[in-house]
Amino acid sequence: MRKILKDMSMLNAIPGNEREVRKYMKEQMEGKADVEYDNLGSIIAKKVGDENGPRIMVAGHMDEVGFIVTKITDEGYVKFLPAGGWWGQVMLAQQMEITTREGKMVRGVIGAKPPHILTPEDRKKPVEIDDMYLDIGVKDKKEAEKLGVKTGDMITPYIEAVELSNKKYILGKAWDNRVGCAAAVDVLNDLQNADHKNVYYGVGTVQEEVGLRGARTSAYHIDPDIGIAVDTTIAHDFPKGSKETELGKGVGIMVADSSMVGHKGLRDFVVDIAEKHDIPYRLTHLKRGGTDGGMIHLARSGAPSIALCVPVRYLHSHTSIMHEDDYDALIRLVSEVVKALDKEAVEKITYDV
Repeated sequence: MRKILKDMSMLNAIPGNEREVRKYMKEQMEGKADVEYDNLGSIIAKKVGDENGPRIMVAGHMDEVGFIVTKITDEGYVKFLPAGGWWGQVMLAQQMEITTREGKMVRGVIGAKPPHILTPEDRKKPVEIDDMYLDIGVKDKKEAEKLGVKTGDMITPYIEAVELSNKKYILGKAWDNRVGCAAAVDVLNDLQNADHKNVYYGVGTVQEEVGLRGARTSAYHIDPDIGIAVDTTIAHDFPKGSKETELGKGVGIMVADSSMVGHKGLRDFVVDIAEKHDIPYRLTHLKRGGTDGGMIHLARSGAPSIALCVPVRYLHSHTSIMHEDDYDALIRLVSEVVKALDKEAVEKITYDV
């Protein structure tokens, strides 16, 4: 497993509290590019290949789906609200961590009633998120408050990123979308000694999981000529799945999702690059869900944009599985696309429609 992937997965950052990932990305990008920020907290690494060339924005979002503390009950249980999209059925009995204002980690578990005391009616319906609570192992509210737990604190799943039996299969949290953040950094690394007749912007955006908000502000800051959202998508290789995307079969090139119809000219350009360099890919789509591309392509007067996604099993749960070969293919594809996007290529993509 690449160190950057393990590091990224183990960091905690929900919408509006992306500090840990932003700090890590800054450490990885300083000295290789000029580091800037938008006013909402997105981090932007600017590397100039040709200062008169087109502006190429490659963005992954720093936030993961998690929760926010809303209340401590008199008994010391912690109530919360989701930060991003969760399906309640994957939450019960899962270990979580609260990050206090002082940076202290408080471990807990989302309580689950034993089956022995469930009524027949209880067994037929999922528990509502509003009825769930986090048990942090204290006797009352006062003891919880002594730990520093307060309303507004971040809650994230607790799991270690590990290689599975086939070491290319990696289990962890937050692949959506630390994969994209790692990619923005690794593409920057690839470009250090490469000729690229453009200005590369490697971006870690904020608050994607609650409405693509950081993509909107960072794209306004950059005013890109081309936008590339690097994200994850659903792996359909589960039992009885469509196999439209599969682990180990390459990058998902998004034709359309609920936030954006991928630009046809840019899609054709990307497919041609993939085939030229023998980089595996699949054309895919999402009926529900979007990427930062949904805001990037609407920035200012607009920018041809595409989403390039690594397939991941069990998205928006506390544990998901990715394949390292797919990540490597993503880095190769984005790097080759960036190197090929000179002024002439961008003008043809943009205006030859």
